[in-house]
Amino acid sequence: MQQASSTQKKTQIVIVGGGAAGLELARKLGARYGRKHHDIILVDRNRTHIWKPLLHEVAAGSLDASLDEVGYRSHCRRWGYRYLYGSLDGIDRTARRVHIAPVLDPKGREIVGAHSVRYDYLVLAYGSVTNDFGTPGVAENCLFLDSRTQADSFRDQLLDHCLRVSRAMTEDPQSDARVRIAIVGGGATGVELAAELYNAADGLSYYGLEVFDRNRLDVTLLEAGPRILPALPDRLAGAAHEELEVLGVKVMAGTSVTAATATGMETGNAGFVPADLMIWAAGVKAARIPLGLDGLELSRGDQIIVRPTLQSANDDRVFAIGDCASCTLPGRERPVPPRAQAAHQMADTAFHNLVRLQEGKPLRDFVYRDHGSLVSLSRFSTVGSLMGKLVGGRMAVEGRLARFVYLSLYRMHLLAVHGWLRGAALITVSHINRIVRPRLKLH
Repeated sequence: MQQASSTQKKTQIVIVGGGAAGLELARKLGARYGRKHHDIILVDRNRTHIWKPLLHEVAAGSLDASLDEVGYRSHCRRWGYRYLYGSLDGIDRTARRVHIAPVLDPKGREIVGAHSVRYDYLVLAYGSVTNDFGTPGVAENCLFLDSRTQADSFRDQLLDHCLRVSRAMTEDPQSDARVRIAIVGGGATGVELAAELYNAADGLSYYGLEVFDRNRLDVTLLEAGPRILPALPDRLAGAAHEELEVLGVKVMAGTSVTAATATGMETGNAGFVPADLMIWAAGVKAARIPLGLDGLELSRGDQIIVRPTLQSANDDRVFAIGDCASCTLPGRERPVPPRAQAAHQMADTAFHNLVRLQEGKPLRDFVYRDHGSLVSLSRFSTVGSLMGKLVGGRMAVEGRLARFVYLSLYRMHLLAVHGWLRGAALITVSHINRIVRPRLKLH
């Protein structure tokens, strides 16, 4: 195995994963230390970053990811860290090395060979993937929304099916052709995608499919639990349920999927649900690393078990943050949930602890502040609950206020990743793009 050359005199901090947590941490460390005495390295298998909560909009075509993605190479040059294109193959804690898998082109030809990177401190932030719970046929027949590539694939197939139906209606105005979509999982991703599909259907008539409208969509949302959106209070979950049904979504709570086939979903108690497109959004788990993590303690869901300082349970030099970390705080029974706000807060704590560790100061314990949950039903509605500091507890929000707060979450992400000056400029540009750009991405 080849070894990447490095300046041994520099303190080398390697961050694996350029998601919300990893990218924010790389920016902060790069801004703090620069390249004089430190070598901050970000490793990711993608060339660009897109905020994961936006993937349902990319899938529906409502968002052009090319306008919102962050190129790692330009970002690292600006903020003083290095970017390596590749995926984690394993680690060697004794030698303090990260093993990077070979990079191959679409034809299987090697672009960059397998190599390793030295570290003084390692931060694992490689995120999560969809959990199919071993359900037969899901891996072969369902689509997932773990990456931009998968979201783009869904959008392309969606447009193909819409074109098929539009063509059938043109040839026969009495045709009952429809686009049938089954979404498994009544959490935020599944609910937001279901609503966003109707927003996209409304827009298609502006772009060449004059005979296509939302009435040609058959969207079924399947949830094994007793209701959708378990993270929200009953009233708000009920309001979202009603809003989805008004749009045309068939919501089937209390329905477990037993198998996925090429033509639809088999359920345990509601028969067969036919579908042309099937999305599985029924939970997440940490990605499995091919060569393992050299004895790091893992949870049942393959998450790295960390202490309150976010250091791994059995190695002070290895941190884990974001969805791949399992952090059960003192006095809590369950780990911190895998959410964007948790990833942001973990990145901040990891940054301060890496600084303090090098300075010989006591480390801080991570404190998770639950700011609530918000779910966007596209342009139709937004519901959620916030930790209302002004009213002394959890505050239910709906409508315009909830929509404003929901959009503010992404703006906060932009500021965290780009800094105040560039982040504010990008927020301004995004407003302009809403006016001058097409409503849908159709290519």
